[in-house]
Amino acid sequence: MRLVRGRAATPHEDRAATAAMLSRAGETGEAAFRAWTPHRQVAFGRRDAAEPGYDAARRAAREREYAAVERSVGGRAVAYTGTTVAFAHAVPLKDSRGGLTERYEAGVDGVRAALAEVGVDTHEGEPARSFCPGDHSVRITGGEGEGTDGKVAGIAQRVRSDAALVAGCVLVTDRADLVDVLSAVYAALDVPFDPASVGTVADAGGPDDPRQVCRALERAFVGDVMTSQTIIRWVGRG
Repeated sequence: MRLVRGRAATPHEDRAATAAMLSRAGETGEAAFRAWTPHRQVAFGRRDAAEPGYDAARRAAREREYAAVERSVGGRAVAYTGTTVAFAHAVPLKDSRGGLTERYEAGVDGVRAALAEVGVDTHEGEPARSFCPGDHSVRITGGEGEGTDGKVAGIAQRVRSDAALVAGCVLVTDRADLVDVLSAVYAALDVPFDPASVGTVADAGGPDDPRQVCRALERAFVGDVMTSQTIIRWVGRG
């Protein structure tokens, strides 16, 4: 197992570091995992780029001091405040035709195990009119107040002939900031969005420290990250 830590100097270099994980997993047969806090940005999907309001949505992000970036895969826009955690699990494949559902299920289970470790009870499911809607999301269970039944994590998957990347994000804190930028971006795109669909780890009584969430994700997906068989590589110190 190869464990990657840290944040690169720019969003572009950050994406390149994750892409390199996927390529290396396919070439060497060695799995890799990374959990980190990306730069403050709104990452738009291909569907967003085709919308008439795309330019207005990018302006709305930049006006709120978010970089506006476009990813090559994935669904609708996702916001990273600087405390939002991203994770990526690169898995080598012998046969790319099978295992899609199992990898999704393992991803959901891993996120839920990590959040349980930091004291957050969750269940699988997608709120109505949520950001970047998908079939494999994690919601907060119970609690009172805004966001306490909201989506706290979403998971996507990219599959190549030799490797797959199971990736997603976990909203740790800054709920008001997330709601503000997502409301403006989704309004510009003319895509339904309900602010109540946004939940965070802190909303559910968990920690507001993204590093703590990163380490819990590492333990859930990798196990004991300090064993002699785990190679730790830094791409930066953020």
